[in-house]
Amino acid sequence: MDNGMQRDEYHFFLDNTLKHHCIMGNDYYVTNEHRVDASGQTRPAGEVFGYEAITRQYYDRYHLPVMHTETNVTQGPAGDEAVYWLWKEWSNVLRVRNDGIPLVGFTWYSLTDQVDWDTALREPNGNVNALGLYDLDRNIRPVGEAYRTLISSWGEVLPTQSVCLRVPVVMPSEHDEAWARAQRERARSQGDVGSDASQNSSGDEGERDGGGGDGRS
Repeated sequence: MDNGMQRDEYHFFLDNTLKHHCIMGNDYYVTNEHRVDASGQTRPAGEVFGYEAITRQYYDRYHLPVMHTETNVTQGPAGDEAVYWLWKEWSNVLRVRNDGIPLVGFTWYSLTDQVDWDTALREPNGNVNALGLYDLDRNIRPVGEAYRTLISSWGEVLPTQSVCLRVPVVMPSEHDEAWARAQRERARSQGDVGSDASQNSSGDEGERDGGGGDGRS
């Protein structure tokens, strides 16, 4: 109420259970963690806890399905810095998932390099930051090749082993609710349509293994 929400809006959210429609997206960059000194000043600490530990804390608080919505690091002079970061973050994602936390996706941000990312877009310097799966001429970077390998390696495994790949999430106590039954029926009908489509497709492996439009997995 103190921040402008009307009383009827407040009661709408109290009276309607919308949580099962929600996904908690969290980003992780090497600049996320900070150290607070005795004077109260903060400074970057690098990677101390990492994505897995921090995401577990968020999940313990909010109890929502999680998506690793952003991460990247610059391709440095060795050429493999971003590749190393990708595989490290993916290992954290698998650890979160294997700990039983429902995790629905992973994103490398972004598909192409950024411009003036190093100044948070505050200054129009025209500085190209080598952060993308592709450069601005649409040439794939080493991290893009690694991302394609990741999708190829895990694309057939995760759908059969995931705790949660569909929202709204149906908790065991809500299994017999009308909306939950309707969702299962929709999923079955979509599965039947998808099965028919796959039987009629040409099975073009090159198209399937190509890079995604937004770097999502």
